[in-house]
Amino acid sequence: MTRLLISLGSNINPTYFLERAAFQLRLLDGVTSVRFSRVLRSPPVGTRGPEFLNAAALVEYEGEVSAADLALPLTGIEARLGRVRTEDKNAARTIDLDLVMIEGHEPQGTDLVTYAFVSAPCAELAPEWTVPGDGRTIKEISMDHDHSGLTTEDLELNEDEIFDPEYEELVRKMLAHLGEDPDRQGLEKTPLRVAKAMRYLTRGYHQDVKEVINQAMFESDAEDMVLLRNIEFYSMCEHHLLPFYGKAHVAYIPDGHVIGLSKLARITDVFSRRLQIQERLTNQIADSLMESLEPKGVAVAMEGVHLCMLMRGVEKQTSSMVTSAVRGSFRTDARTRAEFMGFIYHE
Repeated sequence: MTRLLISLGSNINPTYFLERAAFQLRLLDGVTSVRFSRVLRSPPVGTRGPEFLNAAALVEYEGEVSAADLALPLTGIEARLGRVRTEDKNAARTIDLDLVMIEGHEPQGTDLVTYAFVSAPCAELAPEWTVPGDGRTIKEISMDHDHSGLTTEDLELNEDEIFDPEYEELVRKMLAHLGEDPDRQGLEKTPLRVAKAMRYLTRGYHQDVKEVINQAMFESDAEDMVLLRNIEFYSMCEHHLLPFYGKAHVAYIPDGHVIGLSKLARITDVFSRRLQIQERLTNQIADSLMESLEPKGVAVAMEGVHLCMLMRGVEKQTSSMVTSAVRGSFRTDARTRAEFMGFIYHE
C-alpha cells in the first residue's frame, strides 16, 4: 500500500471544481480510499486575482506508486475540468492538483515548506509524517507558518457529504419534478445515497473481466465439465432502471487451462453490475469465457426475476425469465448439453 498527499486548489468557480475534482480522485485506478481535509480560503500568490479555495487529500493506493505514475492521472483530471496552463504560473485556474509527497519520500517541490495553504490542510491529514530532507513533521512545518490569511470555508469534500455532485444534482431535480421537496427531512441525503448506490450497482462498467480471468488461469490436464451452480446475481434493467435478480449456472470443458472457481462468480458479477437485459448478460458471460479461456465449450443458464414485470406493466408476480447461451461442444454435442441441463436442475 502507498499513502500520499495531494493538494487541491481553485479560484474559478472553486466550489464547483473542487467537488468534481474530489469525485475524480476517488475514481483513479488503484485508489482504495481518499480522505479530505477541511477547505480553506486563501489569498492568491503573486497576483490580485480572486481568492483560492484549498484542500488536501490523503490517498491510499494498493501496491507501490511513484511520482511518475501519478503525473498523467492528475493532469488528466485537470484537463477534464478545463485547466488551461499558461506562462503565468499565478494565473487563475479551474483546478490545480499537485502531488505534495509520498509517505517516506521527499516532498515534490517546495510548496509544503513554503505555503500555509498547503501545509495546514496536509497537517490535518498526516500530522506525524516526518518530511525527509527537512526533519520536521508536517504538523511542525504548519505550526511554523503564518495562518492569518486562511479562513475555513463551509464546504465538505468527503464522501459522507458529497460524492458525485453532477449525479446528485440530477437526483435533486428528479425529486422536485415528482413534486417533492429535496430539502425536507428524510430526503436531504437522498441524492447522495442514490449516487453512491448507483455507482455500486453499476460498478461492472469500471471492472475489466480480462484481468479477473488472466490473474487466475492455470494449466491443467482436466478434460471433464467444470460447473458452478446457483451463482446469485443482481442487475439493473436498462429499460426501466429497475432491478432484476436470480441465479446463474456457468460451466465449461477445459482444453489445457482451468480458472479459479470463484472467478466464475466474479465474471458473472462484472457483467451483471451494469445496465442490462438478461439475454445479453447471458451471452456476455459465455463469450468472455470462450474468448479468454479457449475451452472446448461453455454453457451459461440464467433464471431471473424482473421487478419491471412485477411492479409495473403486466404485474405477474410469479413469473421468471430463463435464458441460456451455449458455445463449442455444448452447442455441437447434444449429450454434453443434456448433461449440463441435468446437473443444474438436479437437487
